[in-house]
Amino acid sequence: MKPQSRILIIDDDENIRKVVAAILQDQGYKVDTAESGSEAIDKTGKSHFDLMLVDIRLPDMEGTELLNKVHDTSPRIRKIIVTGYPTLRNAVTAVNKGADAYIMKPFDVDKMLEIVKDQLEKQAQERKFSEERVAEFIQTRVKELNTE
Repeated sequence: MKPQSRILIIDDDENIRKVVAAILQDQGYKVDTAESGSEAIDKTGKSHFDLMLVDIRLPDMEGTELLNKVHDTSPRIRKIIVTGYPTLRNAVTAVNKGADAYIMKPFDVDKMLEIVKDQLEKQAQERKFSEERVAEFIQTRVKELNTE
């Protein structure tokens, strides 16, 4: 059985956290929430998450600032910025700070689910590629050691 993908929702609006969590849980994802950047950093330091949805404006920091900080605790987590302030500057900043995708509020639920699924599939492909590279390295190294 394939393990459930774990998603962290970071938004200071409790209603958004609850609604998005319910939608994602209905799709079979395991979901946790945080209302601030510091809470998100704490949670990613203690638990594994595959993906996070980050509001661009949080009470203690900008969502784009959180992207860099979470990289230290969860370097392979997929990061999606969610914003009610869609500007070209916000989009460019988000991508430059490491966002994997960008969603505008109010968002279309089907589009959000499509983006989440797409990001998780990309993560799975990256993981498979990394595992294949490690296996190739080990096989090559074993051959080298056997010829010595």
